[in-house]
Amino acid sequence: HLFGPVEVDPERILTFPEGLLAFEACKRFMLVHESDQGEPSSYTLQSLDDPALALQIADPTAMGLNYELALTDTETALLQTPAVDDVAVMIVLYKRENPEAAGIAANIRAPLVINTRARVGLQKVMAQLRPNITLSNLASPLTAG
Repeated sequence: HLFGPVEVDPERILTFPEGLLAFEACKRFMLVHESDQGEPSSYTLQSLDDPALALQIADPTAMGLNYELALTDTETALLQTPAVDDVAVMIVLYKRENPEAAGIAANIRAPLVINTRARVGLQKVMAQLRPNITLSNLASPLTAG
């Protein structure tokens, strides 16, 4: 584990029945964040199936992204038919290895959709970005630090 021994709290375990893109065998994750920073905008998803796997995820609204997602019947069933208030959308961050464009990037084509009450989620892979993903003014959310 990247953080040394971590106590596994059942309240923080998220299950992705179909796994995640490129990590289909990893289905159980624990949500980790530094609790002394107030309300976090990014978290670590630590795989419980593969201790070497930890993904950074972030609230897309903190980056000025607003998702309007339509779930299929299959996706809704997989998420156990959540109420709108129980759905969280997160995006996976990754480190760019390209020296010309180094830094952190977000996979905006494959957001995570999570039923926070049932603690079950899926990764919604979109073939193309729909125009209803809107970018809001980035200055305000990022400077409120």
